[in-house]
Amino acid sequence: MTQNIQVIKANLKAAQDRQKSITDRHSTNRVYKVGDWVFLKLSPWKGVVRFGKKGKLSPRYIGSYQIVERVGEVAYRLTLPPELAIVHNVFQVSMLRRNKTVQMVKVLWRNHSIEEATWETEERMGDMYPRLFYGFDL
Repeated sequence: MTQNIQVIKANLKAAQDRQKSITDRHSTNRVYKVGDWVFLKLSPWKGVVRFGKKGKLSPRYIGSYQIVERVGEVAYRLTLPPELAIVHNVFQVSMLRRNKTVQMVKVLWRNHSIEEATWETEERMGDMYPRLFYGFDL
């Protein structure tokens, strides 16, 4: 009986060590400073907050948002726009991303003044007006 218990303990220890080494390989220590700009991951809000597209085509990250404060070891407070007022503004580091480039274009809309021009993502504008970006209509 004691020999079986020792075998079980050894197997559990081996499994725990294997899982820890896998986790350590994939984890990174990301530390941001106050004032850094980060992108915010959307997946936990699926079905709650919509950002233009639904399902597979919805963006995985939105932003960029500025870090206002570090809260604890792995959480940060962000400045969010008014349309995200229903979302709490403290996020775990796993929900943030920094090294992403989003191409933006400034759009001067017809029948609007220059002051009303808006910055839009190139991807969104390419979906709405493919002939402007790709030279053909879909």
